Amino acid sequence: MEIERDAMEYDVVIVGAGPSGLAAAIRLRQLAEESGNDISVAVLEKGSEVGAHILSGAVLEPTALNELIPDWADKGAPLNAPVTDEKFLMLGEERSLSVPIALLPREMDNHGNYVVSMGNVCRWLGEQAEAMGAEIYPGFPAQEALFDDDGNVKGVRTGDMGIGRDWQPKDSFEPGIELHAKYTLFAEGCRGHISKQLIEHFGLRDNADPQTYGIGLKELWEIDPAKHKQGTVWHTAGWPMDTKTWGGSFLYHLEDNQVYVGYVVGLDYQNPHLNPFKEFQRFKTHPAIREVLEGGRRVCYGARALNEGGYQSVPQLAFPGGCLIGCSAGFLNVPKIKGNHTAMKTGMLAAESVADALTQGEQAPKTLTDYESRYRNSWVHDELKTARNFRPAAAKFGMVLGSLYAGLDLKVLRGKLPWTLHHGHADHESLKPAEQMPKIEYPKPDGIVSFDLNSSVYLTNTYHEEEQPVHLTLKDESIPIEHNLKRYDEPAQRYCPAGVYEIVRDDDGSNPRLQINAQNCIHCKTCDIKDPKQNIHWIAPEGGGGPNYPNM
Repeated sequence: MEIERDAMEYDVVIVGAGPSGLAAAIRLRQLAEESGNDISVAVLEKGSEVGAHILSGAVLEPTALNELIPDWADKGAPLNAPVTDEKFLMLGEERSLSVPIALLPREMDNHGNYVVSMGNVCRWLGEQAEAMGAEIYPGFPAQEALFDDDGNVKGVRTGDMGIGRDWQPKDSFEPGIELHAKYTLFAEGCRGHISKQLIEHFGLRDNADPQTYGIGLKELWEIDPAKHKQGTVWHTAGWPMDTKTWGGSFLYHLEDNQVYVGYVVGLDYQNPHLNPFKEFQRFKTHPAIREVLEGGRRVCYGARALNEGGYQSVPQLAFPGGCLIGCSAGFLNVPKIKGNHTAMKTGMLAAESVADALTQGEQAPKTLTDYESRYRNSWVHDELKTARNFRPAAAKFGMVLGSLYAGLDLKVLRGKLPWTLHHGHADHESLKPAEQMPKIEYPKPDGIVSFDLNSSVYLTNTYHEEEQPVHLTLKDESIPIEHNLKRYDEPAQRYCPAGVYEIVRDDDGSNPRLQINAQNCIHCKTCDIKDPKQNIHWIAPEGGGGPNYPNM
C-alpha cells in the first residue's frame, strides 16, 4: 500500500554522525557564519546516540581536527592521552621480537598523535555541530535514497517503526519520513548500505579497483595500575596469522588505567575454517600480551569492518545530488592504520564544495565535480597515493615478501615506485573449498584473557526490537545450505563476530538450516562483505538498534 509520509526540507542532509559526517556539518555551519548565507543542515544517525556505533582503534592523527577546530583543546576535545611511547613486535607463537620504530616507514610513527575513544570524540563533535546550528537526529536510520524525476538524488527516507516480522504494520506503526535536500552527503562508514546501492546504481566503481576489507575486533580493559603507562602504543604482526593471511594487532594505553586491545584480519582470507573472533582470543594468550592483561578486567567488546583498498579502490565520489565522504568511499591509510583524519578531511572538502555550489542558486551543479577536484589536490590524496602498494603487496606476495616490498617502497622510495599494484578480486571471491583447506583447532577460552562469544556479545550492549523483520536479508534462501554449507561449511557461522549465523539440525543431525539471530547483530557488515555468493544484504533495523559502545 502507498504510505503517506511527512517531508522535511534542508539545504544539506548528512547520513551518519561519524567523523566525516560531523566534520562536514561543522564545516558547513562555519562557512554559513563566515558568508552570512544560512545553510540548513540535518544529520541522521542510526545509533541510539551519537557515538553509540563508533568503533575504531584509535590513535588519532589530529591533522584534520587542527584545521577544523584549531582551539579544540580549549573547547574540551577528549584527546587526553598523547602518544609517549611506541613499539612494534613481530610475534612467534611463544616469543616476540621488537623492531625499532626508526627502521619502519614514517607512516608507522605515531609521534604527535593521541590515543582516543572515537566514540567520545564523535560525541564531542556532535556537541560542537549542534551548538553551531546543525540538527542531529540519533535513532533515525536512513533506509533508502530518494530520486527526483531526472534521476538525481533528492534526499533519503528514514526507516519505518512498528513493522512486524511478517513485514506488516503493527498497531504501533509509525511511517518513516522523507528528508529532501539540495545535496545529500553519505557518511555511513565502511560498507554503508545506501552507499553500496548508490555505487552500483551510478557505476561509481567502474574505473576503480574492488574495495577490500578487514574485520577489526576490539576490547576495552581496565588493567593493573602498575602495568599501565598512558600514551603507550603497541602494534604486532605475525602469530597467530599464517604467512598468507593478512592480520595484525594493536594495544593502546589510554587514560584511567584503561587499555584498548584489538586484532584485524583481512577479509580476503582463503581458509573458510578461519574464525576471526577466535584468532583474536588466541592472540591475547601470547605471553607478551597476556602479561599486560592478566589481573585486569574486560569492560567492553565490539567489532567493525574497515576499508583497506586505499588509493586504487576509491570510487567516483560525486553523483547527481550527492557524494560519498569518509569510509563510505574508503580513505583509510593502511600502513598508518588510520582513517579518522582522512574521513574528517573529506567531509570538510565536500562541505566546502557544497557551500560554493549553494551560492550559485539555480545554476548550482547537480554533480559536485569540484569535490572530486578538491580531493585530488588534498593531502588525503597524496597520503593514499604514497601508500597505495602497501596492502596489495601483501595479498600478491604474502606477508613476508609483501612486507619487504612495501618497506622498500615506503621507507626508501617514499612511495614513488612508477607503478601501482592492483586488487585483483573482491574479498568474497577469495575462499577456497573447505575440503581443500586445513581445519583450525582453537584453544578453549580460559576466562582470564580469552573468552567465549556469548559473553563477549553481552558486552556490546546490543539491543534490537525482537518483533521487527530480520534486517539481514537473503536474496535466495537456498544458497546457505545448497551452496555455502556444501562448498565452504557455511563460513558465516565463523566470520560473524557476534554469533548471528548458526547452522542448526534435527536431533539426528539431519535437515541442516541457517538460523539468523538478528538480535545479536553489532552492525559490523562482515556478512555483507564476505558471503561467497553475495547473498546477504544488510539493511538498517529500527532506529536505535544495535550496539551501544561506551568509551570505544
